[in-house]
Amino acid sequence: MGNIPAIVVVTPLMLAFAIPLVGSRWRNAVHPVATLGITISLAVALAGLFRVLINGNQHYYLGGWPPPLGIEYVLDPLSAVMISLVAFVGLVAVVFSRQAVSFEIPDRTVPFYGLVLLLLAGLTGIVITGDMFNLFVFLEIASLSAYALMSIGEQRAPVASFRYVVVGTIGGSFYLLGVGFLYFQTGSLNMADVARLLPSVYGSPATLMAVTLITVGLALKMALFPLHGWLPDAYTYTTSAAINFIAPIMTKVFAYALIRVLFTVFGPTYLRDLLPVTNLIGWLAAAGIIFGSIMAIAQRDLRRMLAYSSVSQLSYIALGIGLANPFGLIGALLHIINHAFMKGCLFMVTGGIRYRTGSSDIRTFTGLGQRMPWTMAAFALAALSMVGIPPTAGFFSKWYLVLGGIDAGNWVFVLVILVSSLLNVVYFFRLLERAYLERPSARDLHATARELPASMLAPTMALGVGTVILGLGSAIIVSRALVLALPNGL
Repeated sequence: MGNIPAIVVVTPLMLAFAIPLVGSRWRNAVHPVATLGITISLAVALAGLFRVLINGNQHYYLGGWPPPLGIEYVLDPLSAVMISLVAFVGLVAVVFSRQAVSFEIPDRTVPFYGLVLLLLAGLTGIVITGDMFNLFVFLEIASLSAYALMSIGEQRAPVASFRYVVVGTIGGSFYLLGVGFLYFQTGSLNMADVARLLPSVYGSPATLMAVTLITVGLALKMALFPLHGWLPDAYTYTTSAAINFIAPIMTKVFAYALIRVLFTVFGPTYLRDLLPVTNLIGWLAAAGIIFGSIMAIAQRDLRRMLAYSSVSQLSYIALGIGLANPFGLIGALLHIINHAFMKGCLFMVTGGIRYRTGSSDIRTFTGLGQRMPWTMAAFALAALSMVGIPPTAGFFSKWYLVLGGIDAGNWVFVLVILVSSLLNVVYFFRLLERAYLERPSARDLHATARELPASMLAPTMALGVGTVILGLGSAIIVSRALVLALPNGL
């Protein structure tokens, strides 16, 4: 099974092209085919994870050409965990999507599932590639798929999608230009080879341009504050079926790519000591955490509240990058995993409420604790995790970030984490108060809301309960995978 790195990318890619062929004759078969494809990807990803943990890193050379001439796929503890995360959340989301697609976009079922598989292929490729230019190729595959998925939604969805097209194109162009500068400096595109050659040209202006362009490009893709402008509208007006793939995993994979390139290719010494890139990222992240939390409090639409909450949560990941020490980076990587579960669950609940009530207004939550008890239980677990209440997953990633701030002697960052948790309490607990302590009047449109069907409730509960399981198992994740992923010199 030495070809596991290739199989996990090729499977969704091939099925993405098969979906239109299947759908042209058997439209009802596209959802089972997509589900089967993602299930196979998850099985292969988990097999790769166990293989890496037992036997060490796995390498696959496309066409048999070894690096630096050929393109290399690499499975190490971090990339193996990430592709397993992408495949698992993708599988849960595709199970949830059957009813949501039938409700929101019944006439676009075939293109929807084709784009979903193409998106997952691009995201797994970003995670697993060891080649700088090949990362750009997968970056664009994922982005183009996301543009199309985002445009399928409310009347304002195409405008929000077009805005992301413009910003995403700029981000991709910046990244590609940065890779070009690296190639001029080193004559190589293989990440490990570039990392080996870069120390001799650390002082070059071309290296400075490369790290600047790549950082800005990936920051635009992951919506790092203050480059987040495309995200609120995109998350608000995209269909709930599509946002369950985009919000939990797409921006997290872009954040992973930023961490991988900065710390694996350029190295901690250059970023922390010679050029204070991480320091700048850290302060921008601190501002983004507070900004996103305050803006979330001000929203009346649940989708927009979660969108600004995502700006804040992505800034937690960036804060760990900015700390540039072992605790900080472990906190950032752990928060990538945890946030995929938390935000995936919250957006599924949002989609479920829209499915039952036709609205995502926060006032819709009144009395839902009695009318949709299991759905709201999942929401409560995810909300507690976002706040950082033990033993949920969010507590442990925030704990590592706090330890990273203390280790760096940066008490401002520690204070920002604590204050933001209090702000999270404000905007999540007002929803829980409405759901459990208030009762709707007979005139409310949502007064007759009832529990979600099993195909929507089961994946929602899986992610909600998963936030607790991840919290209880965080020590295993950190010791078995994340510690092994820390770069030399950190």
